[in-house]
Amino acid sequence: MRYAVLSDVHGNLEALSAVLADAAAEGALGILCLGDVVGYGADPNPCVEILGGRAARMVAGNHEHGALGLLNLDWFNSAARAAALWTRDQLGPDHAEYLSRLGLQATIGEATCVHASPRRPEEWDYLISDEDGYGAFGDFETRICFVGHSHRPAVWSLGSGGPDHEDLAGPACHGRQVAFHDGRRYIVNVGSVGQPRDRDPRAAYILWDEDEKRVTLRRVGYDHEAAASKILAAGLPRVLAERLALGA
Repeated sequence: MRYAVLSDVHGNLEALSAVLADAAAEGALGILCLGDVVGYGADPNPCVEILGGRAARMVAGNHEHGALGLLNLDWFNSAARAAALWTRDQLGPDHAEYLSRLGLQATIGEATCVHASPRRPEEWDYLISDEDGYGAFGDFETRICFVGHSHRPAVWSLGSGGPDHEDLAGPACHGRQVAFHDGRRYIVNVGSVGQPRDRDPRAAYILWDEDEKRVTLRRVGYDHEAAASKILAAGLPRVLAERLALGA
């Protein structure tokens, strides 16, 4: 089975549509979503509808909790806070109810799915440094853990040969494959579909080939100008539109 594993769509329908088209062309038959479907972007309801209807597993992110009033918005910066309040007003009752029922962690086969970190998922900790990742291996039981939240793709692994961390950020890593070797466990950050922050404006997601035991990082171009125009038309903070072209 081949899955598209994606995170941090952030209401960016243009990016999500491009990623799903790419995933289908690459033979993905299932979707795993790691949360933050909403927040920042101007199309929260369509993104929830698409992924809610298609994802084999889906977990909540901090922006779902912020928009639903389940997380103190003092945790967010001013632009994120404004977007969360706007999204709260935009969500339809069925969309809000669906998001409120999402758990913080799910498993499928050999993989755990979580938005931020398997260690205290409700604390929304970032896995960025070598030690961030290595310290989280004791907090999940499966061979693989897929995470998002930092908007930067990366892989950590741990086994008898020692620890390893590979940063997959930036344009040069498109198409990079990481094979899962026997005797090792892995944490894979899948990057962000809707708001990359690694200086590559293309949407990022991971293809997980369950049978061949490997992941492939995919970067997909999309109409970020259209997505930015919608953000500005909605009256959301300008920075949320401008950063799409920069991947920052």
